[in-house]
Amino acid sequence: MTAGRPSTYDPDYCAQVIALGREGASKAEMAHALGCSRQTMDTWAANHPEFLDAVKEATEAAQGWWESEGRKATFGSKPGFNATSFIFNMKNRFPADWRDKQDHELTGKDGKDLMPEDANAYSLARRIAFALAQAGDAKPTG
Repeated sequence: MTAGRPSTYDPDYCAQVIALGREGASKAEMAHALGCSRQTMDTWAANHPEFLDAVKEATEAAQGWWESEGRKATFGSKPGFNATSFIFNMKNRFPADWRDKQDHELTGKDGKDLMPEDANAYSLARRIAFALAQAGDAKPTG
């Protein structure tokens, strides 16, 4: 038997969290409304799969709410709309979908690694020495 304080989790929290998400609430706002911390919500999510599903649904709903409100405001429905603030908010709230970072991967010819797995300092030094020797043998043009 585990020691410690009994859980204050209530299955009704699932519906409350989803409703808050539909209003664009953050996880911190959800925790505040439930009278707990975000860490407590994480514990409940780990111990109650239905609560984890509710938090995921709420997070998706919150993103949808923010995107919908931002789209409307872009077309003038919100006087004083600050697009810069909106973008900053979205990048921080929903970094998986709203980010400037671009992933780049460099590969060699035909998608092969630039550095072969069997490359070591000795073999690389030999290749460089060979290339330099060939360059020294080349006759200048011009």
